[in-house]
Amino acid sequence: MDILHKKTVLTACILAASCIAIGAFGAHGLKQIVSQDSLAIYVTGTHYHMYHALALLVLGCLPQISSKTRATVFWFFLLGTVFFSGSLYVLALKNVLPFNVSFLGPITPLGGLLFILGWLRLGYGVVKK
Repeated sequence: MDILHKKTVLTACILAASCIAIGAFGAHGLKQIVSQDSLAIYVTGTHYHMYHALALLVLGCLPQISSKTRATVFWFFLLGTVFFSGSLYVLALKNVLPFNVSFLGPITPLGGLLFILGWLRLGYGVVKK
């Protein structure tokens, strides 16, 4: 397994582990302090976080994907997770944080766009090969 495969799989494992920890915090630590709507936003973040951790795991294990496609999709999915899920986690906590986080609202769709671009790039890379 080359370094790019290893980096992709390792990143996927770290993302999946962090998603489990973040999800457990949400399930056990937030139920009493945030609204149901905020909790639903938080859960959406964990879903997309895990979906893309698993997608990176598969990406790292597929030998037929070119290095260029793998690297591009890797960054789209990683940054998509940080922007999309990360902003949802913080926005879900907006009523309990001591500072205003409304500036993160536009970051969420940017993360979603990165996810979409990653999936489209993966599809293009598979068809092109």
